[in-house]
Order: sequence, then structure tokens, then C-alpha cells
Amino acid sequence: MHTFFFNHIALSVKDVDKSVNFYQKVFQFKEIPNTASNSKTRWLAMGNNKQLHLIPRPDAEIKTNKAVHFALATANFNAFVAFLKEINIPYSDWRNTPNKDYVRKDGIQQVYFQDPDGYWIEINNDI
Repeated sequence: MHTFFFNHIALSVKDVDKSVNFYQKVFQFKEIPNTASNSKTRWLAMGNNKQLHLIPRPDAEIKTNKAVHFALATANFNAFVAFLKEINIPYSDWRNTPNKDYVRKDGIQQVYFQDPDGYWIEINNDI
């Protein structure tokens, strides 16, 4: 039987500098060296040896929907939602109700918002 562990997520982005700034501003992810190549792909540390790789694709057409998202959990859910308001990042619940969180059937709170390229990010309190 094989065992697997999550390592990184890679996103195609139109403006890598803008995306790096967004993820650093919202999540305080620190930039780490791209040890794989000499490309302009930039890597961010997400914590616990997980990484976010931002691959510049200025001419790519990026299409997403809310069902395609990645989720991050925080014990400080309400404080993070207040931070989103403070930095003027619009968020919604699963049903697209602006500035509203959603409580799942299992009691987990969640909100959704988008990065500069339209990728959906879920924040929840499933800690």
C-alpha cells in the first residue's frame, strides 16, 4: 500500500507579482526559493511543509467556478473574516450571499473569496 502526503498546489496566474502580493497580504505566506528550475515561477510556504507555486501564464485564459477551490482552516475564523473586511476583500457563503458565512451541516463555518485570477479559496474553522 502506498502512502501519500499533500505537498503543494500550483496555480497558473496572469501576473505573478500581483498574485504573490495577494497571498502574502492575505495569508502572510513567505516566499521560498524555487528549487526546481530557473523559471519565473514563484513559491510560497503555506506552513507544515506545504507550498503554493504560482506559475506565470500571462496569456492563459483562466476559468474557474466555486466548486473548484482549495480550503484553508483557521482556529481564528471570525478574526480572519474581520481581516478580510478590513482589507476590502469581498467574500460570500457557498450560495454567493455577499459578506455572509455559511455553517455546514456538520457545524463548520466557512466563507469563500477569490484571488486576483479568480481562483476560489475557502476558509473554514475545521481545526
